[in-house]
Amino acid sequence: MQIVILTVGKLKERYWREAEEEYRKRLLAHASCLVEAVQDEPDQGAAERIRETEAGRLLAKLRERDHVIALDSRGKKMTSQHFSEYLGLMSARGYGRYVFVIGGSRGLAPSVLERADLTLSFSDFTFPHQLMRVILLEQIYRAFRIQTGAPYHK
Repeated sequence: MQIVILTVGKLKERYWREAEEEYRKRLLAHASCLVEAVQDEPDQGAAERIRETEAGRLLAKLRERDHVIALDSRGKKMTSQHFSEYLGLMSARGYGRYVFVIGGSRGLAPSVLERADLTLSFSDFTFPHQLMRVILLEQIYRAFRIQTGAPYHK
């Protein structure tokens, strides 16, 4: 199984990069994990144009058979347990590559949400995309720990 975190923009701050690396290292026991960032658009002009430009870059990275999960505050909410069960079910259905898409500061364009197999919300709150990367990686790690019955989940 391969986990891909496809995101807009790079992590500039060292502490975010270190947190991301820690969870990627932990995930190695369960799956390969790749983080791929596309260039973000300068925060100038219409939000819809910015989202669509970034969407073109994101969609170009997706493969036909990818199981795509877009993160959006209007998406489906799950508990950690349900998220773990969902990943297990998708794995049983033969999906080998899971791509989690995190938008930039303006969010995701409708074209990305339409391509997604699932739109997932972690909260009604809005999080910076740097923090969301770390939260997502932690929840993926937690999901695998739940699946294996390891003592991480409480």
